[in-house]
Amino acid sequence: MPKTPFLERLAQGPILADGAMGTVLHQMGVRLGSCFDALNISDPALVANVHRQYIEAGAQLIETNTFSANPYKLKEFNYDDRVVEINEAAVELARRVIEASFRDDIYLAGSVGPLGVYMAPLGRVKEKQAYNAFRRQIYTLIYSGVDVIILETFSDLREVAIAVQVVKDIDPDVPVVASMTFTRDDRTLLGDSPMYVAEKLANTGADVIGANCSGGPAQLRRILDTMRQTQPDARFSVMPNAGWPEMVSGRVIYAATSDYFADYAVTFEGLGAGLIGGCCGTTPDHIRAMRAALDDERRDHIVQPLKPRDDGEDPIESNAPPSELERRLASGKFVVTVEMAPPRGSAPEKVVAAAEMLRSAGVDTINVSDSPMARMRMSPWAVAYLIQDRVGVETVLHFPTRGRNLLRVQGDLLAAHAMGVRNVFVVMGDPTQIGDYPEAFDTHDVVPSGLIRIITQQLNLGVDQAGNSINQPTSFFVGTALSLNHPDIDKEVRLLKKKINAGAGFALSQPIYDPYVVERFLKRYETVNGHALEIPVLVGVLPLYTPRHVAFLQNEVPGIDIPEKVRDRINAADDPAEEGVRVAQQLVNDLKDLAQGIYLMPPFAKYHLAAEVIDALTVPAS
Repeated sequence: MPKTPFLERLAQGPILADGAMGTVLHQMGVRLGSCFDALNISDPALVANVHRQYIEAGAQLIETNTFSANPYKLKEFNYDDRVVEINEAAVELARRVIEASFRDDIYLAGSVGPLGVYMAPLGRVKEKQAYNAFRRQIYTLIYSGVDVIILETFSDLREVAIAVQVVKDIDPDVPVVASMTFTRDDRTLLGDSPMYVAEKLANTGADVIGANCSGGPAQLRRILDTMRQTQPDARFSVMPNAGWPEMVSGRVIYAATSDYFADYAVTFEGLGAGLIGGCCGTTPDHIRAMRAALDDERRDHIVQPLKPRDDGEDPIESNAPPSELERRLASGKFVVTVEMAPPRGSAPEKVVAAAEMLRSAGVDTINVSDSPMARMRMSPWAVAYLIQDRVGVETVLHFPTRGRNLLRVQGDLLAAHAMGVRNVFVVMGDPTQIGDYPEAFDTHDVVPSGLIRIITQQLNLGVDQAGNSINQPTSFFVGTALSLNHPDIDKEVRLLKKKINAGAGFALSQPIYDPYVVERFLKRYETVNGHALEIPVLVGVLPLYTPRHVAFLQNEVPGIDIPEKVRDRINAADDPAEEGVRVAQQLVNDLKDLAQGIYLMPPFAKYHLAAEVIDALTVPAS
């Protein structure tokens, strides 16, 4: 007798899925951090044993051991060239276990998890790359014979939407379940609410939507209830963790008991869930108890009526006044800012004294760099605070994304804000291999455009990147990097537009030595976008110091092009440093009608050179 199609069976009553694969494998001795998916080919009997236990416990749906069997995840274990083999093996061994059970009511689901890398703008993976990675795995699962694809534990709605599209492009008749995971505050890691998630998942074309993993049954009860209010006609899936994990004697322990899960199985049924199962921490004992509860005729199995929908609170907005830099730029004043590097040790006195000298020279703002050239220095937000507190000059904090995870990124920003720093210059940062600590951690969770979006569209609205309240919105004015002399000018134009759309309010450029470079870029930006550049640009000016300095910049720093006549002036000068100042002075005066200000970068911490450039301005600095 042929098996009832999955969606038809779902309409007849809830299907009980299996529980965690990794938890049981770990209990059997598989080390955490190893490649569980590779066991499909290295120890298939072990995986088959887990499937068998869940079938014997009463599961009606078995998921393949392929949650992380995508090219990105498998690459971490050097298995990225075996994506097809691992997924095929997973389907084959699960099918054999199902056939050996002599049951005709068990469905085989292809498990697909997130890629494990952030998509742009938070990361570097573009939509086409994500699509192709999902396709390699999902195509294999479908044509190996699964009944349904389960997309589970996703945090990024765009990523899960791509995966759904892959399934429908391969075979529109294959059912697909799209399930998201939530943080303790009932938001996804990217800050989306259950109502928003339900709406967006329904729009992807997924046949079943829902939630899994997260904090446990109680949390997913709330989330399921909310999602059902938002999409009352949808089919729902719910597969909670066995509570929050704890580490005990070197082992991960989940507290929720099988009896607790049994009660919630009936609760989920009452809330309209058609697919019910377990995630991390659940075992065959949990599934066995859930099976007994769902089969118990003495329990109430009636779907509960919907409650009135609660749309929640309005988003918080910041009423903080603009920073002084933002106010000056908005008023059209020509702004002068100078970059300063933090000290190598713990004594800030020289930097503070130099900042005082620059204030007297007419500097409007001090840019405080962060570990320039990947050299160890004092944390820049401490220097920014000291300059603002002792000198009375507003600062721009340089904030590289490199070497920081999302926790540190946001914590450091909140610390800077608490110390009164309001201007932030978001940049990728210098790679550690060029500095003092070439072996230091050098990865990042978010790219500059993604961090700009987090600051302007989340922190400045009173929530962190996970959607948790931070009690009071920040009031950052965010700047971005700009290469006016980029060899692919259209690419730089597109990138700048992307950063502006993310919320960038001003740009600091690399050093230039020909004002035509600025004019050319502005014209190209207007041609590509159909309108003038929307944000002010402070053009980088780096006074040349010696012929050797000129040669280094010209030959080894990407994006810098020093015209031959300028190089000849420095090379022929009796005092190259003085000539470098004169070149910078002339350039600054040429830029007055092209830019909203200058971003002076004194070479080798020679801050007096910046003061000399400022002294020669024919217009007031502010």
